[in-house]
Amino acid sequence: MRFTPSFLDEIRDRVPISSVVGQRVTWDKRKTNTSRGDWWACCPFHGEKSPSFHCEDRKGRYHCFGCGVSGDHFKFLSELDGLSFPEAVERVAEMAGVPLPARDEQMERREKERATLTDVMEMATAFFQERLQSADGAKARAYLRERGLTSITQQSFRLGYAPEGRNALKEFLAGKGVSREQIEACGLVVHGADIPVSYDRFRDRVMFPIEDSRGRVIAFGGRALSKDVPAKYLNSNDTELFHKGNVLYNFARARRAQAKGGTIIAVEGYMDVIALAQAGFENAVAPLGTALTESQLDLLWRMSGEPVLCFDGDQAGLKAAWRAADLALPLIQAGRTLRFALLPEGQDPDDVVRNGGPDAFREVLGQARPLAELLWLRETSGGVFDTPERRAELEKTLREMTGRIRDESVRRHYSQDMRERVQAFFGRDRNNSQQGRFGGNERGGYGGRGKGGPAGGRFAVSESLARSAMVRTTGGLLPLRETAMLVAMVNHPPLLEEYFEAFEHMNLPHPELKRLHGAVLDAMAHGVAHERTAMIEAIAGAGFADHWERAVALVRKARMWPALEDAALDDVREAFGQAAALYSRARELRQQRASVQQALAEATESGEEQSCQHLLHVLNTISIDIANLERLEALVDGFGVSSGRAQG
Repeated sequence: MRFTPSFLDEIRDRVPISSVVGQRVTWDKRKTNTSRGDWWACCPFHGEKSPSFHCEDRKGRYHCFGCGVSGDHFKFLSELDGLSFPEAVERVAEMAGVPLPARDEQMERREKERATLTDVMEMATAFFQERLQSADGAKARAYLRERGLTSITQQSFRLGYAPEGRNALKEFLAGKGVSREQIEACGLVVHGADIPVSYDRFRDRVMFPIEDSRGRVIAFGGRALSKDVPAKYLNSNDTELFHKGNVLYNFARARRAQAKGGTIIAVEGYMDVIALAQAGFENAVAPLGTALTESQLDLLWRMSGEPVLCFDGDQAGLKAAWRAADLALPLIQAGRTLRFALLPEGQDPDDVVRNGGPDAFREVLGQARPLAELLWLRETSGGVFDTPERRAELEKTLREMTGRIRDESVRRHYSQDMRERVQAFFGRDRNNSQQGRFGGNERGGYGGRGKGGPAGGRFAVSESLARSAMVRTTGGLLPLRETAMLVAMVNHPPLLEEYFEAFEHMNLPHPELKRLHGAVLDAMAHGVAHERTAMIEAIAGAGFADHWERAVALVRKARMWPALEDAALDDVREAFGQAAALYSRARELRQQRASVQQALAEATESGEEQSCQHLLHVLNTISIDIANLERLEALVDGFGVSSGRAQG
């Protein structure tokens, strides 16, 4: 029987080679690293007393450094057990739970066609690369330069440009003898019964080739250069070669890089992966514009037992992290889990490495939290557990959550971990209660068992809250929410009178925002606040043009579009109203918290235990309110219809 390469790839990918080899050897516990998929044993092909036989799951290969034998799943079974190649394939297929294919001439013909289609995709890749360097690729090159990508990086990832014409690629491929059926089968054109003449799927876009696990181009992603197109990013449709939910961008390169060490990093998009690779982080991958799938999660675990999922540090990023956690929870087992890293608010990996260099991103990775902590954060952040019933409800939720874990041993350890967190959280440990008197948390704000955990356990402060622009008071970075509020008012002067009181009483600790705020109020006093251009000229006339440019740049980078000039007035009104309400309430709560903290410090100094307990309860209640505020998004989902953003 002839087995197709895709079938052999499938069963090899489904069965770690250690599972095949492990039936005939005993792994050396001292040298083996299960989380990395590195296994060591005494060689079964020659007698030895110290282990020199190495098996690597990521590569699907074994090698003995003593006698030199090496191979894959099938060769191991053939050489050690004397099986024929078809018998070895049958054994591995049985382990994978995949039925053997019946001899099918049509299927074999399709396999040949698949090979031909990869040739067509290679031709399309070369076409896009050539067009990037041509005259009509100038704006694409300018975009890539603006994003800081060197020519070496562009060549390494084989970036290209799809021209604006409707038939440029189609005519090129046809001139090379590629048939209409092949072009359509590759998903390179839009076609159908209701389309008289097919046309190129990708037009006026920067092109990102998407490769399979063997490094062959199987699809494309395209980034629009025009603002008028409905989809900023466009992927190939599913084809014989490509199924979006089963592929990770940069998988083949990341797997090779992983062999050199380091952890696998999953980020959100193509540009994130490429920017990280240019900064030295070559083991980054990304899903293709959708939420992580179970198949993609399995690909991550083939490379690393503990990959890091890296999300934006805003509410949307946190929600994406929670979705990934829910997906992974039933599947985790010993040596197979996740860690989560949240980026600073308003920044993506490209921003982090460009502004702070590789060390800044290493710091982000160093702060990655285990899956258990992320789940604890979700269930406790902003919650109010001031009654026995609510505390019982939390415990029930945690039991149901851990009950979804299929692996019995891991489920038992998770249950124990959550019980300990609950006990510390609700202050049943007297010593922990005394340590947590001032409500600090040395573990970074996830609550639970940190030495500075909150006494009485009535709240958990989220990590994103600690970084939130709503409560940031440092003089370095511009606080995001206040900046957006100010930019919105300058870009939409008609709302200044409507929200004058809220705007006038904004207390802006950052000196640049304070100067801009004063310039706007001065402009209103001189009657020039009714028109955007006049307002900006007044700001420039006051000498603060550079402050204004920095503020606008931050808002654009954070994608807070309702603050920008092209947003509809109704959307801006709603966004500013919500932000102003949250800002006012947050300022009030901060003032209350500062007052209570001062009183608590005095009571502690005087040794007034009863007053300390009362003030600590008040402080916890205020912190609950702050956490609840942080969970309210100033720019809510479903909003933006007036600005034409309902289709996202």
